[in-house]
Amino acid sequence: MSDKKIYIRKPKKEFSKKIFQLVKSCGNLDLNSEYLYLLQSTHFKECCSIALCDDKVVGFVSGYKIPNNENALFIWQVAIDENFRGLGLANKLITNTLKRKVNSEVNYIHTTVSADNKSSLRMFKKLANKLNTKMKSKKFFKKEDFIDAHEEETLYEIGPIKKQKEK
Repeated sequence: MSDKKIYIRKPKKEFSKKIFQLVKSCGNLDLNSEYLYLLQSTHFKECCSIALCDDKVVGFVSGYKIPNNENALFIWQVAIDENFRGLGLANKLITNTLKRKVNSEVNYIHTTVSADNKSSLRMFKKLANKLNTKMKSKKFFKKEDFIDAHEEETLYEIGPIKKQKEK
């Protein structure tokens, strides 16, 4: 897939259905409602990024600034089309989000990862190295916090991050 050009940008409402389908196709992510992906591509678009290849959404990172902590960006979901994995696309999507002027005060990334999600953990460790910062963890959501069967989620904090320039 490296022979095709991949564009990274903020999502728009018209991509919400394709984002929903991408997350659904990943199989290992919690699928949220279509309505949420509409909100992420409108209200939260400054904290989200998509990767496009020939008008197909091949990558999506959703995030939001943590209420009462504007210097922390919470990365909620990372979805990469199986044919585009291994290209560093997840880190490019997050970096693209960080470089936006509206996120210039962000100097920490927070995310949760379940113990069995080794690939996400590797990706976030690579991101911390790329940003020349550290990553620390602490317990966050226990099994009992969920209604349905769900693994514990460990909170990872990446930072401090040096100021990013607008893209």
